[in-house]
Amino acid sequence: MLLVTKRCSGNLEPFDRQKVINGVRKACQGRPIDGDALKQLGQQVEEDLRSQGLAQVKSEDIGKAILKPLRELDEVAYLRFASVYQNFNGLADFQKAIDDLKRDKAASDK
Repeated sequence: MLLVTKRCSGNLEPFDRQKVINGVRKACQGRPIDGDALKQLGQQVEEDLRSQGLAQVKSEDIGKAILKPLRELDEVAYLRFASVYQNFNGLADFQKAIDDLKRDKAASDK
């Protein structure tokens, strides 16, 4: 069983893939993303975490594990999720994230 250490309380609770899906669903509101894609993302996040061979992960590690597949799924949803998860403070943080997306896209197009 994979346990999650909660950030604020330090409490342990079992990993819940549905919580991952629900959190990502909020970032995907209004985007052309179907439920199957969200389920697949949730499964990928869980598999990535379990592949590390750890019995316990921090809730922050789950957020980090969500970022990459969400970025590949939908850039707007990624920016929404990242802005909350990474505590964006203003336009400069958004601009940096957008610049990173553009740079990575240009590098993958080569």
